[in-house]
Amino acid sequence: MKLTQDQIDTFHREGWLFLPDLFSPEEVDVLRQEAEGIYREQRPEIWREKNGAPRIAFAAHTYNEAFRLLGSHPRLIGPVEQIFGEKLYMHQFKINAKAAFTGDVWQWHQDYGTWKRDDGMPAPKAMNISVFLDEVYPFNGALMLVPKSQNEGDLDAGHDTSTTSYPLWTLDEETVTRLVKQGGIVAPTGKPGGVLLFHGNLVHGSAGNITPFPRKIVYLTLNAVSNHIRKPTRPDYIAHQDFTPIEPVADDALLRLAGQQRQAAE
Repeated sequence: MKLTQDQIDTFHREGWLFLPDLFSPEEVDVLRQEAEGIYREQRPEIWREKNGAPRIAFAAHTYNEAFRLLGSHPRLIGPVEQIFGEKLYMHQFKINAKAAFTGDVWQWHQDYGTWKRDDGMPAPKAMNISVFLDEVYPFNGALMLVPKSQNEGDLDAGHDTSTTSYPLWTLDEETVTRLVKQGGIVAPTGKPGGVLLFHGNLVHGSAGNITPFPRKIVYLTLNAVSNHIRKPTRPDYIAHQDFTPIEPVADDALLRLAGQQRQAAE
């Protein structure tokens, strides 16, 4: 998987890039079924909303075969290696849920702010690349992005430990208002299998989900090996300390897994 020069230019200008239909319905079905099974488990890597609904499943690539393959998939690794110009390792892997009717907000923030303050990441040479497992509509908690806000660098932030079940370094309303006046807000939407890349300093957040439509998205935080974290304060399942470069699997790896699972079920 290679980005075109136009796509790379768009990413650097806007701070984000959306690639629709990057994964097939059959590949997504495998991932969705595995995610739903993981959310039913009781383990420390799975964090829940205050009402008990699943919010995040961390590090699924370390204990689930489908997500291990996704975490090394060439359609995800290739574009980020192109942009950074070097090998990558997995800084964080999570399956984020916005449960129907109960999914909570993600406050306005920059990802690099947390990676720097909590993990000791030297520079914003890491990014989130996300895979839609459900259809993302404008109304079921779509991620909202502030285009070009990555050009502001690392902004001052406060540590919010009370709004939601997940502590986050968040931005104040005055800062968000100023940036939105400059760049507006976009909310990329699309069918399962779409992939969103966005810069580590891009300001973003999402509203709660009060609709009957769940919204699950897998996030790979891919970091340049040279930019590995120096002072981690969070558990290894949140901020990984294995800096081994990712070696991509075969492009059809998820399809082969789907075939194996079908045969086992017959």
